[in-house]
Amino acid sequence: MAWGQSNSEWNDVEANKLPEKVEEMKLSGEMKETGEVTNNDAPDSSSRKRLVVVGLGMVGVAFIEKLLKLDVKRREYDIIVIGEEPHLAYNRVGLTSFFQHREVENLYLNPKEWYSSMPEGSLNYHLNTLVTEINSEAKTVRTATGLDIAYDILVLATGSDALVPKHTPGHDAKGVFVYRTIDDLQKLIEFSSTRKGTTGAVVGGGLLGLEAAKAMMDLEEFGQVKLIERNRWVLSRQLDGDAGGMVVEQVRSLGLDVMLSKRVGRINVDEDNYVTEVVFEDGAKMECSCICFAIGIKARDELARKAGIKCADRGGGIVVKPDLQTSTSDIYAIGECASWENQTFGLIAPGIEMADVLAFNLTQAKAHAPRKFKRPDLSTKLKLLGVEVASFGDFFADRDGPKELPAKRGADKKEGVMEAKDRVKNLTDGPPPPPVKALTYKDPFQNVYKKYLFTMDGKYILGGMMIGDTKDYIKLVPMVKNQKMLDIPPSELIVGANKGEEDGDELDDDTQICSCHNVTKGDVVKSTKDGTCKSIGDVKSCTKAGTGCGGCMPLVTTIFNKTMVSMGNEVKNNLCPHFDYSRADLFNIIYVKKIQSFPEVMKECGKEPESVGCEACKPTVGSIIASLFNKHIIDRPHRGLQDTNDKFLANIQRNGTFSVVPRVSGGEITPDKLIIIGTVAKKYNLYTKITGGQRIDMFGARKQDLIAIWTELVEGGMESGHAYAKSLRTVKSCVGTTWCRFGIGDSVGMAVRLEERYKSIRSPHKIKGGVSGCVRECAEAQNKDFGLIATEKGYNLFVGGNGGAKPRHSELLAKDVPPDDIVPILDRYLSFYIRTADKLQRTARWIENLPGGIAYLREVILEDKLGICADLEKQMQDLVGSFFCEWTETITNPEKRKQFMQFANTTEQQIEPIEVITERNQQRPAYWPKDSAKVDFRGTKWSSLSWQPIIKSDLFKDIATGDSQAIKRGDTQLAIFKVRGKFYCTQQMCPHKRAFVLSDGLIGDDIASNKLWVSCPFHKRNYELGGTDAGKCGNDDEVNIATFPVEAREDGWVYVKLPPVEELDGVLGTEKWKVKSSESDDPFVKLDGKLKGLKGRKAIGESHTNGLGEIETANSILAGTGTKARVNGMDW
Repeated sequence: MAWGQSNSEWNDVEANKLPEKVEEMKLSGEMKETGEVTNNDAPDSSSRKRLVVVGLGMVGVAFIEKLLKLDVKRREYDIIVIGEEPHLAYNRVGLTSFFQHREVENLYLNPKEWYSSMPEGSLNYHLNTLVTEINSEAKTVRTATGLDIAYDILVLATGSDALVPKHTPGHDAKGVFVYRTIDDLQKLIEFSSTRKGTTGAVVGGGLLGLEAAKAMMDLEEFGQVKLIERNRWVLSRQLDGDAGGMVVEQVRSLGLDVMLSKRVGRINVDEDNYVTEVVFEDGAKMECSCICFAIGIKARDELARKAGIKCADRGGGIVVKPDLQTSTSDIYAIGECASWENQTFGLIAPGIEMADVLAFNLTQAKAHAPRKFKRPDLSTKLKLLGVEVASFGDFFADRDGPKELPAKRGADKKEGVMEAKDRVKNLTDGPPPPPVKALTYKDPFQNVYKKYLFTMDGKYILGGMMIGDTKDYIKLVPMVKNQKMLDIPPSELIVGANKGEEDGDELDDDTQICSCHNVTKGDVVKSTKDGTCKSIGDVKSCTKAGTGCGGCMPLVTTIFNKTMVSMGNEVKNNLCPHFDYSRADLFNIIYVKKIQSFPEVMKECGKEPESVGCEACKPTVGSIIASLFNKHIIDRPHRGLQDTNDKFLANIQRNGTFSVVPRVSGGEITPDKLIIIGTVAKKYNLYTKITGGQRIDMFGARKQDLIAIWTELVEGGMESGHAYAKSLRTVKSCVGTTWCRFGIGDSVGMAVRLEERYKSIRSPHKIKGGVSGCVRECAEAQNKDFGLIATEKGYNLFVGGNGGAKPRHSELLAKDVPPDDIVPILDRYLSFYIRTADKLQRTARWIENLPGGIAYLREVILEDKLGICADLEKQMQDLVGSFFCEWTETITNPEKRKQFMQFANTTEQQIEPIEVITERNQQRPAYWPKDSAKVDFRGTKWSSLSWQPIIKSDLFKDIATGDSQAIKRGDTQLAIFKVRGKFYCTQQMCPHKRAFVLSDGLIGDDIASNKLWVSCPFHKRNYELGGTDAGKCGNDDEVNIATFPVEAREDGWVYVKLPPVEELDGVLGTEKWKVKSSESDDPFVKLDGKLKGLKGRKAIGESHTNGLGEIETANSILAGTGTKARVNGMDW
């Protein structure tokens, strides 16, 4: 490709599609396997420029993504990025969510595999590496380890540090934190667990301060959290006094104690230098054990200063020109470390814009005029502590005067520009008021505040702020940016604002709809119209819209759907290719016609009456039938519909074993049941962990042990917890009036009753509940599918909340509901959800998609708008009235017990497929290796094949969904399937994760193309069972499986044509493919080094009092020999 040629056809595809693009280029011959492009004008590897990026934060990785995207066909650059933290680039905007999942990987902006999937040599990275020096003459950077790295171009994206008031006595005390990095959060989490019930304080009432306050509240360790702000209101950089005051009122009502007009004078400490109290400048004192400073940030410019690069004297930051170059040639700065026109920016959006400008100039400026970084849009829309807040444009124009006014047509000067006589008058009479008019709306009842600022004639909007109702933000921002003249009176922007969710019709193509990644409406429309994006998932991958905070997804979805319709494409919600119906449609057909089997469903509703279905429709149909008729899901007619979890009534884990979770209703459990659980876990060597739903999970149970394990648990009075099912999981509770001195409702009693009522009901997705005994909300009821919070008059009932990948705060359905009325309302709500939701749709997304949302739901559930409430209640009553414990039925049924054998042809048991690691006195499987088994199993050339009788044919049932069995031959595991009377045989191991599970997968077909496949239960790799493509993976070209001829004979045996045992084991043996711990790295080596030897830490399982410790004490109790604290074992 010539240098003058545009990359426009590639510019719209985002960087996380680069792996696919690279593969396409290799297939088309545009790129060699080595990563070299075949373009004659492209430089070879020896002449490529080395581009070093210092800093792997959000801006650093955004620049890398954009550069790689624009350079993939040119291959002009090889990038080396150096990150100071031990983590890959993560989402700082979503940092608060870390307190929920505690998994750094959940915050990664790109998975680790993305970095390694780039063309060879194009991207390398160093983690946990600090750059200490820049030698601009030699063009090298030096790290703290003494490593010198050469560069041709250097990009500094070093970000900023959180400010700590070092002039304040006690600022370096133990218990003082900042809120900036994952490491900061981990330290705060660890420290807070040692200060339960004490007071925690956050200093700073800005955006970061409110986030930090929410995080400290979410920890549920502190008895109280206080926010200290020096101004008279919070968010003083975004809001005026009225708006900030309204936010203060709302966050106070949520339990945050806000202290205004307070300045910290000093921090008092004890003799061990731990924080004890704060002394304010006015002399007042406040006890606290922990302080988190969120008072601002300081640009990290020390590396540049040391190298003699010009930095701003006031406010700091590396001074950059409009093209983002520093005072030193070939060195650039972007993000929070850069000072543009004596300004640094603490928001992500300006940094992303800088990354965009610089990436464009480094790759496109040879064929296009270079771009310049211009005044960024500092508009902000956030949800802080549940309060919607937005500020846009020049939001303080009425206070500070407008930064810029639109030019009047036909006028010689801009409005607001003073002439000489005006300046004289200004000196004598004082400055005139800013040439701005404000339009304000305040509703204290709905907690809504809007202030929009206009030019004096009302023709242009300059900026504004909103609290509570922020729907119009998306429209107003481009009106300000484009200085678009209004064609309506200013008042209509407020009076007519409440029109429901924005549908996108009125937005221009250049309207920014995703501020996190600067995605416009036109980006979404173009990528849809040119065929790049055919689904919402494609839109997110191609444009990155919705992959930051996620708040734009409803609008993005609407724009995508409307674009598809405008192209003449129907936006279908069909269940899968086998049905022309959605899940809700199918539910209604099955309900009305009383269909109770999959073959009947396929004949009545399917495109191909004889089809066996697929991995998408089978579990859905199985769930619908269970939701209506509640038959045992592993009865032969239904077993072939179930995913592996339901098929074996337990969650399959990554080593092929299962987890066992007995029900613990409301989180209430007796010591006797704890003893039973403990002895079962000890007997079967199960890894145990407390779940977030207040029950105990036991991991590592082998399939063949599940019957014995559950027999002991059921005999001990326990029953299935349905942790494996798309059904009610738990109803979490605080102790309420049972014990708590603050409780005003019996939250435990209510939670137990609700969990006992709704346990086992199947639904489109899992359901979680919560009951809190007071407004302190210890059970987190407001992020559940249904949640109750006790009031003086009953319970406030919330619905449609969830945590997970896309958290959503629940909405109030009914207020002050008497306890007796809770069950009828929940019966209606859950029945309506089961009837109308889409497949795998949580209640949060379901309510969002209802016409009218929560208001419509209230009309249906509370006001009986559709006249179906009685039917909904009856439906639920019939369902809960048919309850039975699935595990009790299973262990008492000889036929069902047979389904839990490891192999159908032998009682021999196979070795563990993943090496076992002992950690913290428990055993877990070694980590998965990074790569799949990319052996061409399908193309294996065997020395010879001979027919072998393997398994009796009567062990297979002739069922419409297909049947399967696992068998063992030598050290090799095989899977045999029977579908429509014909047998198929494959290896048992799925090469993707080397998991021996294929016999447990769902069978699918496409009759039109004569394809039949099995879907791996782990990650849905689909392998064809027959025909010329037998063994091929339909959705992952990197893996395939071996298949073997198989037939049933008149002697009653199934014969398989196999190679000699030794040869078969040499290719497919379990021991050969066993995952070893040596195949992966320990992710905690460096962290353990930091924690080792810290004061007060004891070894895992040991005693602080030099007692026997965990294991010996437990063994002594069980043996009845006693301990130091107990004379006799269990004789109390």
